[in-house]
Amino acid sequence: MQSEPISRRLGSIYRQLLEHFGRQYWWPGETPFEVMAGAVLTQSTAWENAARAILNLKKAGCLNPAAIRRLPAERLARHIRPSGYFNTKARKLQALTEWLGKTCSDNIDLLSGTSTATLRNNLLAVYGIGPETADSILLYGLNRPVFVIDAYTRRITDRLGILPGLGNGYNDYQKLFAANTEPDVSLYNEFHALLVKQAKTACRKSPLCCRCCLLESCLTGKNGVEKELLYGA
Repeated sequence: MQSEPISRRLGSIYRQLLEHFGRQYWWPGETPFEVMAGAVLTQSTAWENAARAILNLKKAGCLNPAAIRRLPAERLARHIRPSGYFNTKARKLQALTEWLGKTCSDNIDLLSGTSTATLRNNLLAVYGIGPETADSILLYGLNRPVFVIDAYTRRITDRLGILPGLGNGYNDYQKLFAANTEPDVSLYNEFHALLVKQAKTACRKSPLCCRCCLLESCLTGKNGVEKELLYGA
C-alpha cells in the first residue's frame, strides 16, 4: 500500500468518500461576495455561526462591499456578532471591501482577467486574510483551481501516511495535492468538502475508526482498532 503512487491513493480516497457521503454542494452563497465574506466570517468558528452573521447582514441590507465600507465598525461588529471575534472580523471585512473597491470598483467579474497567482498574492496582503481564507475565496468565490488546506485535511492525510515530504507547512500540503490531482475547480471543491465531512464524522481529534470508510487504507486506524480489540481500550 505504501508504494502505491500518491496520485492513485488520493484518487481512491476521493472516490471512497464520494461514494460514502455523496456530494456536499459547497460553498453556500448566492453571490461571489457572499462567499468571500463567508470565508472571513467562518474563521475560528463553525459555519452555522458564520451563516447567522451573513443572515444579519442580509436583513440589514448591507451584504455588499460598498455598504460594508460605509458602516461604522461598531455597527458592522454588531451585525456579525454570531460569528465570534466580531470586532476583529469587522476590520477584516472592511479591509476586504477596501481591496475590492480599489482593485475592481466592486465589480468582481473584472477579476477574471487577473491571474490566480496575482490574486492570491494580493489577497494575502489584505489585513486578516491568510492562506486558507485566500484559497477559499479563490476556489469557492472566484472559481479558481486552488486546493484549500485546513486542519482537517492535514489530520486525515497525516493519519493515512500521505505526507508532503520535507516540509509540513501550508504550502507543502497544497503542493502535495496540486502535484497529484488534476487542477479542476469542481474536483477541488468536492474533495475539500468531503475531507471536512470525513474529519467531522470519523477522523476526529479522537478518531472513531470503526465508522471510517477509509479504514482499510489507513494504518493509523487499523492499529488503533487492533489495540481496542486487544486491550478493550
